[in-house]
Amino acid sequence: MTVFDELEQSLAGQRTVVVGAGILGTTHALFALARGAHVVHLERDATPRGATVRNFGLIWVSGRASGPELALALRARVLWEEMAAFVPEVGFRANGSLTLINSEEELLVARRALARSDADARGFELLSHTEVLRRNPALKGSFEVGLFCGRDAAVESRVALGALRHWMTGTGRYQYLAGRELVGVSDYEAIDHRGDHHRADHVWLCVGATLSGFCAELFEHEPLRRVRLNMAETEPFESTLTTSIANGDSFRYYPNFRDDATALLKEQETLAQRYAIQLLCQQRLHGGLTIGDTHEVDEPGLFETADRPMDLIVEAARLLIGDHLPAIERRWSGVYHQVDPAGSEIYFRKGVAAGVTAVTGAGGRGMTLSPAIAEESYQ
Repeated sequence: MTVFDELEQSLAGQRTVVVGAGILGTTHALFALARGAHVVHLERDATPRGATVRNFGLIWVSGRASGPELALALRARVLWEEMAAFVPEVGFRANGSLTLINSEEELLVARRALARSDADARGFELLSHTEVLRRNPALKGSFEVGLFCGRDAAVESRVALGALRHWMTGTGRYQYLAGRELVGVSDYEAIDHRGDHHRADHVWLCVGATLSGFCAELFEHEPLRRVRLNMAETEPFESTLTTSIANGDSFRYYPNFRDDATALLKEQETLAQRYAIQLLCQQRLHGGLTIGDTHEVDEPGLFETADRPMDLIVEAARLLIGDHLPAIERRWSGVYHQVDPAGSEIYFRKGVAAGVTAVTGAGGRGMTLSPAIAEESYQ
């Protein structure tokens, strides 16, 4: 029995339209179906190709800000596991994460996180070098200790959306319409580029950061920024990483650690600082390692990917994993929408017409938080 089996059929007989088939749009469609609605799901491409399928697939509880953001992440962690109970192809695994520490300053940041009242909720443990190797024997690199987070998890980001769509199609109440770009909305309807008007009791716009035409105008003056990530995937790894991996630079870019990291850590070298580089590493079920990433503010019209930042990321991965790190097989960039990080909002939600709501801006938290954000939309 999962939460989805227990939901009241509050939308039975109603029609829901969702625009955008990334993880936010897909989970909005899923929750509408679970409440009994008939769902029409519009996507501009044949299949999604934005930030949802270009990320690590990390369900990253460890770095979320204390308070409402952490509560949302912990709820989403539960929902991801329950989604996997009926769609196992999403590839959920409760593997936890290790942030590997190589300096006294990084260790002090970790100790401050361990001292907070929500450390147990995150499943934090400080592990010695020997304990790290006992938990993740494939690590052959250089590190002193590790901060383990037992609540972190992973899914297969490239296959999860397709698996969920396949399951939803089997309900008989779900229609996926690919190649439909949004060109307008009015009360209780979305209008696509073919001129079709999709009327509904509610329309959800989950269009991500790849915007053009009407969508670009829709968010032009909102407190959102576009952030670019750079990532790569290796050839299959000869061993098994039993956890997700991060390095101490990741403390700089997650709100649970950021203030302490800013106060205690030395500045990164110039290029790493310019591109806001951290190391995250996740092994895919096919064996390859996904490594990254950067957090540079996206420049309009930028299309190329600089090689040197990825060189630094590969060097950081080799430092922790060892010289047996496989060769890079492919690399890519992606862009996500993020609410103003100086504000208090976790994501962006706005009514744009009667019965039409835009939801976006979760940024790098999107893969983690989307199920809980979608649940909030229907409460």
